[in-house]
Formats: sequence, C-alpha cells, structure tokens
Amino acid sequence: MNGGKGRRRLAGRATAGRGAAARRSAGARRRLGPSGGEVPLDRITTRGRLAWLNSAGSRIGTTLDLERTAQELAEFTVPGLADGAAVDILESVLRGDEGSRWTGTGVPLMRATALCAVEELASLEPTPVGETSARAEEAHETLLHRYCLRQGKPVLVSRMRNEDFIRVAPTESAAKKMRAAGVHSYLAVPLIARGLLLGSVDFVRGRGRPPFSATDLALAEQLASQAAVYIDNARLYGREREHVVSLQRTLLPRATPVTPGLRVQAEYAPSTAHHGVGGDWYDVMALPGGRTALMVGDVMGHGLPAAATMGRLRTVARTLMTLDMAPERVLARLDLATRDLEDEQVATFLCAVFDPADSTYTLASAGHLPPLLLDGQGSAEFADVPVGAPLGAGVIPYDPIRLKVPAGGNLVMYTDGLIKSRHADLDHQLDCLRTAARGLAPGALADGGLIACAPADASRFDEAVLLVATHVSGADAPDAPADLREWQLPQEGRAASVARGLVTDQLAAWELTELADVCELVVSELVGNALRYGNGPGRLRLLRGERLVVEVSDTGPDLPQIQHADLSDEGGRGLQLINMLCRRWGSCRTVTGKVVWAEQNLPS
Repeated sequence: MNGGKGRRRLAGRATAGRGAAARRSAGARRRLGPSGGEVPLDRITTRGRLAWLNSAGSRIGTTLDLERTAQELAEFTVPGLADGAAVDILESVLRGDEGSRWTGTGVPLMRATALCAVEELASLEPTPVGETSARAEEAHETLLHRYCLRQGKPVLVSRMRNEDFIRVAPTESAAKKMRAAGVHSYLAVPLIARGLLLGSVDFVRGRGRPPFSATDLALAEQLASQAAVYIDNARLYGREREHVVSLQRTLLPRATPVTPGLRVQAEYAPSTAHHGVGGDWYDVMALPGGRTALMVGDVMGHGLPAAATMGRLRTVARTLMTLDMAPERVLARLDLATRDLEDEQVATFLCAVFDPADSTYTLASAGHLPPLLLDGQGSAEFADVPVGAPLGAGVIPYDPIRLKVPAGGNLVMYTDGLIKSRHADLDHQLDCLRTAARGLAPGALADGGLIACAPADASRFDEAVLLVATHVSGADAPDAPADLREWQLPQEGRAASVARGLVTDQLAAWELTELADVCELVVSELVGNALRYGNGPGRLRLLRGERLVVEVSDTGPDLPQIQHADLSDEGGRGLQLINMLCRRWGSCRTVTGKVVWAEQNLPS
C-alpha cells in the first residue's frame, strides 16, 4: 500500500553488505535481460521483469536449509530489485513450529536471518543476523507490524521523510547512517505460505535509484509468495530431520557399560544432509564371564522408516546377545528377523565378542565394512573377516573369525557414513581411514578423532557411527586380568572338590570369604551337572566385577533347565538352589559345547 505521512512506517531494518551481490557497485546495478545481455534496471520491460521473476525458481531454495534459503532470497533481490534486503523469520518458525498470524500486542519475536546490500550501504547498522528484532517500545509499532505482520499486507513508503528514518532503523545511530547513505525508499512484504505468516522481507533503495513503485510492489509480492513456499518447505524438512535425529539418539545407548579389559568409546555423527539420517546404530553389552559384545549396524535407507527398523533390529540383537549366543548365530537369527519385517528392509551388521581371558575377539559380518585393527605400535590393518550376505538377503550361514589383540590395541568398528564421499571411491576412502588412524595418538583415537577426519560438509552425505574398543590390562584396567581367574578342571569325580578349593582360595585372596559358602555350593552344582550331563567339566572361570560370576564349561549339547522335582526324587533340585541363592543364572552354547554361569551380588 502507498502511504502518506501517517502511514509511512517501517519496522524492518536497514541492511548491510552481505554475500556475493554485496560486492557489486552502483555502476554495476544492471541485470541480465531475457537474451542474456545487460540492460539498465530502470529500462526493464514487463517481459524482462517476468523473466527475472521466473529465474528465482532456480536461484532460491536450492537447498532445504532454512537460513540458506533466506540468504538466497536476499542475494537474488540485490541489486536487481533493491540496493539492500533483509529477511526476518519468526522465532517459532526457526524452531520448526507452524507459522501464524500475529494477533497479540507489541511486536512478534522475529530473528534477523539474512542480509544483503550493495557496497554503498555497507556502513549501515542493521540488526545482525542471528539476533532477535523485537522492540518493546509502543512508539515503534510501525506499519510493518500493524499491516505486514498482523494483517499480512505489504507496506510501501515511496519517499521517506526525515521522521521516517528513526521508525525504520533499529537505533538512532542506524537512522543517521541511513540518512547519510542516501536511503530514500522502503518496501516490506510478508512471507506467507499456506495462509500462515512465516516472516517478512524488507527492501531499501539509495542514491541513483528511483523510488519503489506499485509495479515494484507487485513484483516483490510475487517473489515473496514464491520464496515463502521454499522457506516453509525448508522448515518442514528441518523439523522432520530433528525428529529423526531425536528418535535415532533415543534408540542408541545412552552410556556404554564398564567391562573387564576393555574401554569402549562410541560416537554418532548425523549427516549434514537433510535426508542422511535414519538407520545407523551401535550397541555395547556386558556378557557373562566378563565378555563384551560390540555391535554396529546400518539399515539401508533414510528417514523415519529406517530409524524404526533400526530400533527393532537393535532390540532383537540385544535379546539374542542376552542369551550369550555366538556372533555367527546372532547374525543368522537376525537375518530371519529382518526377513519378517513388513517393509522388506536390508541391513549390514558387524558383531564382535571380546574375551578378556585370552584377549581375543570373535567376529562375524553380514555385509558390513571390515573393522580396523591397531596393535598400539603404529600398525593399522583391516581385519580379514569373512563377509556374509546383508541381513534380510536370506543367505546364511555366516562364518566367524577369531583375532587376538595385544594390550593397548584398538578395534575400530564403523558405518559407511564415516568414509563415503561423492568425490572418491570406497577403496580410496578406506585407505584414507587407515592412514588417519595411524596418525592419531591413542587418546585422540579413543575420543572419536576419526570423526573429524571423515568427509565434511556436503561431501559427507550419510550419518556415521564410530566404535573404538581399546584393550587395557594391568594398572590401566584394575578389573582385568587381576579380577579374572580361569582354571582347567580334571575330567573325573574329584572335579567338584578341586573347583571348591580353587574358588575358596581365590575368594580369600579377594577378601570375599563371606561369599564362600554360597559360591562353593553353586560351583559344586555346576560341576556336578557337567559331570552328569556334559561329558565332564572343562574350564572354571571366576570373575569379580560389578558382581561375582562363576562359570563352568563342558562339551554337552543340552542346555540345563529347572526341573519340577517331587518330594520322593533324590535329585533335580540343584538349579532350584542356584536360582534361589544367586542374583541370576544362565547358559549358552559354544562351538565345543556350552557354558553355564551364575551371578552373586558383592557385599556393599
């Protein structure tokens, strides 16, 4: 609307030089005509203006980033339409909320999002990008607030008078600089999409330019309407990405457990791209006998469906590992579970189980990238893990591999987002990862330093998970191996007596004699079951960690179960006693047979 003295108000802000367009001088204020040649702005025909407006579709909204879209809008209009432009977005919209039509008193909370101006206006003092622009004084409730923000109408002040500058600028000092710079005309247009207010865009013209006209107003309205759609799309994508990232982080472990002989550091890095979030996960689990399970997976796909599938697969994997199953058996079961999913997802998965007794990893892979093994002496090589088919492909079985790692060595597990790049092939990126790992100090490696070495910005278009497991011993790991003991038991009737003696002596050395009576009974029952049903006991393991764990292995195929014993039965009550005396107990199959274990709480 064209305003007289009582309606010539401005609540935008003067603009400062920003972006590539800000470096153009007044003598270069020309635009490309439809044929590609430059013509003076004041001689542009209606057809030329329409062509300029049409070109906005290829220069605004090139990304789904809200701030970048606002900056593209400001740069597109300078100097084609104005000498300076400022884009303000409602604070609620920047948080991902819906836009609204302001109906309250005072000034809606808006944030300066983008600025651009020619060099002649570089001395102005606008509200800096990132700062809010709300004014508390009632006297500053300008036509922009009254019409542009409340009623969704544009504001046009063709020729600014002296009293208009203080109403335009954020401060008196900025008003003086606007007057000195020759700013003489102002235009404000609301950004409205789907009938909801998102913000506003302000334009100013200085010396050497004619004042804004009704034709300029119509052109600015069309441009603002088109740009508002791009900004709203960016808001929606940004909100969806925040929801997916939030869901992703909720489904990932909040903390890694403390396990004997191993220190684990995990990092999750969302992608910079709006669509690069969804299906990567990791997990760390403490297993009976002091073992540790490390898992890294990657669901193929992005967004909420991939995140939901990831959550289901992680739950299944944790359930299987709770049974202390071998890694290759976990992968086989996970493949069946993946094929049962209705969305027919496919995922890669790498599972490793660390045993502090012999410092070995047992690994199995379902189409995942190979882990990186560092010996702590400067050598870094990829582990030659047999690569099976991805989960959901229906190709099983999977083959495990057993690796020994020295004290101070590291096992690095990751997802492909850590190395994928649009500009290099996979083998090259793997070599870069190995080189980067060799060059990092042990502390930097354990603290996720490889994340910083990954492709950055637009080059890294997928999320990444990094899991670094460091084998520690001696003074660096007070709970291993000093708190882990393992013995070979004889294959004869005196095995129970030998086991009781070993347990009693070790508990005395650990100053845990008050647990000796129960532990002797437990180990007697476990060894007795191994003699009767497991072809004789194998190895006895005693672990002092958060709890006291006793474990007996044998070569029998059948897992023990609690039996319902009658009053006249002479046996069948051993596991019932263990179940009552211990915090928990369980069993799992191994390559050579099975392991039966039981846990007791330590004294407070």
